[in-house]
Amino acid sequence: MTVWKRTVTGVTAEATATGEVSGVRRPSEPARLVSVLLTVVAVMCVLLPGLQGAAAPRAAVELGVGPARAGIGQVLGVLVVVAGLFAAGPAADLFGARRVLAWSLAALCAGGLLLVAAFDPWSFNLARVLVGMAVSAAFVVCLASVPERHLPGRIGRVVGGVLAAMGLAFFAVSNLAARLVDQVGWRALAAVVPLVAAGLALAVRRFLPPADVPRARPAEVAAFTAVMLPAVALTVAALQLGPARGWTDPWVLAAETAGPALAVAGCAALRASARRRPRAWRVPVPETLSATAAAVALGFTEVVLVLAVPALTTAAGAPAWQGLLAVSAFGLGTAAAGLLAARRGVSRVAAASLGLPLAAVGMVLLHALPSGATAAAAVAGVIAALVGFGTMLAQVPQATEFLAALPRQCRTTMCGLYPVALLLGTAAAAAVPHASTVLSTAGHAGVHELIWVGTVVAGAAALALGKRTVVLAVAGAAGVQYLLLRGLAGADHADRPWAITSVMAIGLAAGAAAWIRVRQADRLATSRASATALQRAVLRDVPPRLGDLRLASLYEPATADTGIGGDFYEALHTPYGARILLGDVRGKGLQAVQTVTDLLGCFRSQVHETPDLGELAARLDRQLVRAAVTREDEELFATALILELRDGDDQLAVINCGHLAPLAVTPASTAELAVPALLPLGFGVLGDGAAPAPARIPLPAGTTLILHTDGLSEARNASGEFYPLTERLAHAPSAAPDDLVRFLTADARQWTHQLGDDIAVIALDRRPAR
Repeated sequence: MTVWKRTVTGVTAEATATGEVSGVRRPSEPARLVSVLLTVVAVMCVLLPGLQGAAAPRAAVELGVGPARAGIGQVLGVLVVVAGLFAAGPAADLFGARRVLAWSLAALCAGGLLLVAAFDPWSFNLARVLVGMAVSAAFVVCLASVPERHLPGRIGRVVGGVLAAMGLAFFAVSNLAARLVDQVGWRALAAVVPLVAAGLALAVRRFLPPADVPRARPAEVAAFTAVMLPAVALTVAALQLGPARGWTDPWVLAAETAGPALAVAGCAALRASARRRPRAWRVPVPETLSATAAAVALGFTEVVLVLAVPALTTAAGAPAWQGLLAVSAFGLGTAAAGLLAARRGVSRVAAASLGLPLAAVGMVLLHALPSGATAAAAVAGVIAALVGFGTMLAQVPQATEFLAALPRQCRTTMCGLYPVALLLGTAAAAAVPHASTVLSTAGHAGVHELIWVGTVVAGAAALALGKRTVVLAVAGAAGVQYLLLRGLAGADHADRPWAITSVMAIGLAAGAAAWIRVRQADRLATSRASATALQRAVLRDVPPRLGDLRLASLYEPATADTGIGGDFYEALHTPYGARILLGDVRGKGLQAVQTVTDLLGCFRSQVHETPDLGELAARLDRQLVRAAVTREDEELFATALILELRDGDDQLAVINCGHLAPLAVTPASTAELAVPALLPLGFGVLGDGAAPAPARIPLPAGTTLILHTDGLSEARNASGEFYPLTERLAHAPSAAPDDLVRFLTADARQWTHQLGDDIAVIALDRRPAR
C-alpha cells in the first residue's frame, strides 16, 4: 500500500492508495492556536505583575528583601522587560517566530521554577527579572504572529478579544490577588507559572507549524535594535530613577537627555538609509505613531486611576476593598470596549474622536465624588469603567491597523514598539511628581493635580488621533456650561456631583453633534468628489480650440449632487475636421446618465471612422434604438445638434435632430439660424434608406454661434417667466465665446432661484490660428 504525505503551512495529511485521508489538520487551526496563545500570554502579562505586587511584602519578609534591593530589583525588572520586548522581535525575524516562542516559554518555565525555589533576595529578584523578560518576549512574538496567521479582516477581532481578556484579568487580579496570596501562599501561586509555560511550550512544539516568512537581514535588524533599545532603556531608567533620586541627579539628567537624543538621532539615521534598504523594511510611520500615542495614553490613564481612585475613596471614608473594587471596574470597561470594537469594527478616527474625550470627561468627573463612603466608591467605579471603556475603544483599531501595516520581513522587530509605548506611558505616569505625593501621603493631597495631568494626556491624545472639532466641542461646551452654572448658581451648586455630571453630559452631547456634523461633511465631500469624477469621466472638457474654431462651454446639472444630468456635449478634432455634438436626453438626473454615456461612447468611437456626417447621425440613432430595446423603454429619445467644420472652410455642416436651432451672435444683433429639423435620435428613421444630408450655414468672422439646450431658454424666474435668451444676449460685453459663456453663467443664475432642468451651452467662432 502506497502512503504519501503532503505538508503545507498549517495542513498535514496522509493518504493511501485507496484514497483514505487521515490526520488532516485544517488551515484555520494554527490561527486559532495563535489566538489562544496570545490570549493566555496577554492574561499572564496582567496577572503576574499583580500577583507579584501582592506577594512582594510577604516575600520581602521571608527572604529579607530590603527597600533598597526591592527598588533596584524593580528598576532592573522594567529594564529587562524592555530588553525582552526588543530582543524577541529581532530574534524571531532572524530565527523564526515558532522557535523563539518556544525559547521564551522555556525561559518562563525556568523563571517560574526559580521563583518557587528562591532562597535569598538575589535569587528572588533574578527569578522575577527572568519571568518578566520571558513573558514580554512571548507576548511580542504571539502578537506579531496574529497578522501572519490571520487574514487582515480578522486581525481586529483577535486584537479586540485579547484586549478584552486583559481587561477581565485586570478586574480579577485587582480583587483576588491579595486574598489568593493570603490563603494559598506566594510560592504555591508561583508554581502555576512553570506549569502553564510548559503546557504552552508543548502545544507550540506539537501543533504550531513554522510560518513561511521571508527573513530580515541581520544588519538591518541589528541597526534598528542598536538604536531603539538603548534609547528606550535610558528613557525608562530616567523615569524610574527620577522620583527616587531627584530629577537634578547627574545620572538621571544624563539618562533623560541621552534617551530622547539617541532616539531622534537613530531615527534620522534609519530614515537616511531607507533608500538603501528594501522597500519591505520601511516603517509605516502614520500607523506606528498613532498606535504608540494611543498606547501611551492607555498606560498613563491606567496608572492615574490606580493611584487616584483609592486615595479619593479612602478620603471619603470608604474601606480599602471598596477602593480596589472601584479601580477594578476599569478592567470591566476595557473588556466591554474590546468586545464592542471587535464585533463592530470601529475606525481609528471614530474611536479616538469618541473614546478618548469620553475618558477625559470621566477623569474630570473624579473631582466631584459624593461625600458618602459607599456612594463615593460606587461613583468612582462607574467613572473608572467609563475611562476604561473610552481609552480601550481607541486601542483596538489603532493596534489593528498598526499590525496590518507592518511589513512581513520585520514584523516582529517592529511589533515591540506597541507594548513598549504602553510601558512608557505607565512609567511616565508613575514619574509625575503628584504620583509620588499620592503614594507618600495618607490623604488625597496631590490627587486632583494628578487627575488633571491625566486629563491633559487623554485630551492631547484625542486631539492628535481624532477629529479636533469633536474634541474641542466637548471641552468648549462643558467649560462654557460650567462657567455659566458657577456664575448663576454659585460655587456650592457648581461643585456638586450631579451638576458636574450634567455639565459633562452637555459637553458629550456637543461632541456627538460635532461628530455627526463632521461625518455628514465627509460624506458630502465624498459625494461631491464622486460627482466630479463622474462628470469628468462622462463629460470631458471642451478644448479651447479645434482647428479653426475657438470654443467655450457651460454645463449646469439640475441635480447638483450628481454632477451630470441629461444634457451632453462633445467636441473632437477628426480627420474630417472639427466635429461637435450637443444634445438633450429625455428625462434628467441619474435616470438619463446611462443614455448619455451610451450616446457619447458611440459618438467618440464612430466620429473618427465615419466620413459622412449624415451616416454618423444614423449610427447614433441606431445606438439609441438598441438601448431602448434593451431597457424596454419605448419613450427613450434624445435631441441633438451635430456640426462639422473642415479645416480652411468657412461653412458649417449641421444636422439638427429635433433640437433647438443655434443662435448667431454678432456685436450688432442676435438671430436664430434656420436649420431644418429632423426627428430626434431614437425613433429609428435616420437609419432607414439614405443617410440625411447636412445643412450648410455660413460662419463668417466676427460671428459667434451659440448651441444650447432648453434648460437655458426655459429657465423660469419667481413669476414663471422664461429666460429671454435672445434679449439678454444683447447685454453681453462682447461676442467672444469666453465672454458670452461667462455672461450666460452669471445672468441665468440671477434670473432663476432654482434650475428646473439641465443646462448645456457651447459657444464657438471661426478664427484661424496664426
